[in-house]
Amino acid sequence: MNILIRTATQSDYESLLPLFRQVHEFHVLVKPDLYKENSTPVEKEFFENQLIDGKHQILVAMIDNEVVGVVVTKEEEVTENTFVKERKIIYIKSICVAETHRKKGIGKKLITYVFDLGKSLNVDSIELGVSEENTSAIEFYKSLGMITKSRKMEITLI
Repeated sequence: MNILIRTATQSDYESLLPLFRQVHEFHVLVKPDLYKENSTPVEKEFFENQLIDGKHQILVAMIDNEVVGVVVTKEEEVTENTFVKERKIIYIKSICVAETHRKKGIGKKLITYVFDLGKSLNVDSIELGVSEENTSAIEFYKSLGMITKSRKMEITLI
């Protein structure tokens, strides 16, 4: 099986929408107090703006001309101040592999591509957020050498 990773184009929007939905539906399921149901969680204009803004990368995984995965990243710079050092990071905003294509190395290939991109851009780190409920994703990221950097906690008052 040959997995091709390439940069997304405007014409990929319709093929990527089911993957964006898949991610959003998981978030709605585990945090309905925060996320609302939406059949178009990524609007076309927003997607197109990410393609051209110079900070985002949308990478598509393909098998036999079929879109089977996506990762959305954003380059971010932290300005040094009296509290923190200057840093340049790639933040993984979203990653999804189609449910029917999981456990085939697609996610690993997408993340490895991002790691290589980070090295070529001389960033300090690759970072992402992951829901505590998404234990399979946490184990996947750990298997790639990622570690927990911090944890967000909350108490819901309403």
